[in-house]
Amino acid sequence: MNLENKKALAAKTLGVGKERIIFNNERLQEIKEAITRQDIRDLFSSKAISVRVISGRKAKIGRKTRRRFGSIKKTINHGKRNYVILTRKLRNYINELRKQESLSEADYQKLRKQIRASIFRSKSHLKEILAGKK
Repeated sequence: MNLENKKALAAKTLGVGKERIIFNNERLQEIKEAITRQDIRDLFSSKAISVRVISGRKAKIGRKTRRRFGSIKKTINHGKRNYVILTRKLRNYINELRKQESLSEADYQKLRKQIRASIFRSKSHLKEILAGKK
């Protein structure tokens, strides 16, 4: 006796897969006569139809991504760009001071060498040093 349609109806009614539906062999005649979803629910409550418990499975272990040339993410060092921006800013500042004649030529040359050596952290740091000399 083929009960595939009954198994599909029971799976749909009980909200599980067809593989999990188990029919009681002594009560196959009752199951065959069941037509509606309510009939299936009644048979389930009277243990003529049961649902197999999920036994579970191993957790899937994902493959670790390999470290090769295409997958290496390097951090970009912006050191040169920052150096260029700061150097231009400081050189323009001391150039203006020289044009206003508040800075001698010897001090100007000395400051240029210090700027090139990255002694100053910022323009305000340069101003502090200059204020300390005066």
